[in-house]
Amino acid sequence: QVQLVESGGGLVQDGGSLRLSCAASGSIFSRNAMGWYRQASGKQREWVAIITPDGDTNYADSAKGRFTISRDNAKNTVYLRMNSLKPKDTAVYYCKLGLLYWGKGALVTVSS
Repeated sequence: QVQLVESGGGLVQDGGSLRLSCAASGSIFSRNAMGWYRQASGKQREWVAIITPDGDTNYADSAKGRFTISRDNAKNTVYLRMNSLKPKDTAVYYCKLGLLYWGKGALVTVSS
C-alpha cells in the first residue's frame, strides 16, 4: 500500500516562498515519476510540475521560473520549492506518484 503525505503548506505573503514536501511509503518511489498538482477553490485540478525517476523535470507555464521540483530517492521524498508566490497560486497542492497514487493535499494561501 502506497501512502503519500504532503507537508510544508501554510500562509505566506505575496512574493514569499514555501517548500512543499511529499513523503512516500513503500518501495516503488524511485521507479516512478512524481508530480505536483494544485486545485484552487471552485476550479479543476491542474498539473504544476513533474520529475522523472532520472531527475528530468518539466513545468506548467504558470510555474516556470518560479517553482522547482526535486526528489531525494533515499528519503522517498519529492519537493516543490515555490518562489515569488502570488495570490493566484493559492490552492491545495497535491503530489502524485506514477499514474495512480495521490496525497491528501497541503493548503497554500498567498495573501496580497
